Amino acid sequence: MKILDLYILKKFLSAFFFVVLILVAIICVIDFTEKNDDFIKHNLDASQIMGYYITFIPFIANLITPITVFIATVFVTAKLAGHTEIVAMLSSGISFPRLMVPYMMGAIIIAITSFVLTGWIIPNSNKTRIQFEMDYVNKPFYFSERDIHIQEGPNTYLYMQDYNNMANVGSRFTLETIENKQLKEKFSARKIEWNEEEKKWMVEKWTLRTIDGFNETITSGEKMDTVLNINPSDFGNTKYLEQALTLNELNDYIERLQSRGSSNVKLYQIEKYARYMSPFAAIILTFIGLTVSSRKTRGGAGFQIALGFFIAFIFIVFYILSKNVAQSSNINPILGIWIPNIFFSLVGFIMYKTVPR
Repeated sequence: MKILDLYILKKFLSAFFFVVLILVAIICVIDFTEKNDDFIKHNLDASQIMGYYITFIPFIANLITPITVFIATVFVTAKLAGHTEIVAMLSSGISFPRLMVPYMMGAIIIAITSFVLTGWIIPNSNKTRIQFEMDYVNKPFYFSERDIHIQEGPNTYLYMQDYNNMANVGSRFTLETIENKQLKEKFSARKIEWNEEEKKWMVEKWTLRTIDGFNETITSGEKMDTVLNINPSDFGNTKYLEQALTLNELNDYIERLQSRGSSNVKLYQIEKYARYMSPFAAIILTFIGLTVSSRKTRGGAGFQIALGFFIAFIFIVFYILSKNVAQSSNINPILGIWIPNIFFSLVGFIMYKTVPR
């Protein structure tokens, strides 16, 4: 049985890497065609473009892993069934659950590798990829929000009328300390500016009001350096930021947003849970792919492969919809992101009951 396991496992993993290679190559060609004008516009040389695609390829390959695992499973199993190898295995006394072992071994190997990549390695390469796209592909980012409210700490609330991210300057700045629903301190300034050399904020035309019961003390000045629990990156382009954070960084960032009472914390929570969901999706889709394609049909493997692509497409649509629903509704992010896995697990169980033994 070990020889048979090795035989199937080798076929499964080689098919998986072949499918990944083909799909990634197609995606890269399409992506290069779309971005070629931007590369020419910025006079980028071959080394810069190749450096970008070195970071782009792992990102895309890992993103499509659940689908490529499913397609590889269908392709390999349909070929085995078409050559009557599945029938021979079952006729020799091998049970269908035992037949699943090498497939599950391969799926677990891929799932663990994918989890490590998406948790720590790919986010670090995404930092370079996203920065490249911001510099040469996307339009310059301008922070356009007004009346900015941030909870800087448990009892500290920050306000700015507007912020210029190009000059790192804010106007009409206010920092309030509230304890037991009572205003204890209010610091306000006409202007706040980031000092890059000292890594501090400099405020101009400032006033500090300190309230102690019925007593109030007011002090003011022209300029003063201060340290705040914010930095210019908080007003930078956060598009795709969640993709550039490792799991450790993502956890820290979520805690930071929660301490501030930020409204977009759910986006990062969904990204975190999706990284745990994706490896399990590869295992579930492997199980479904095996049950779909284990029958021998008169038309050959073509129908099973086509059916595999159709189910993969349904999974993608389901995943995108559930992710959008989780972001825009009050549904728990964990439940929202796991809906595709739960649904397809039930589908797989039903299909497994219909497989000939």
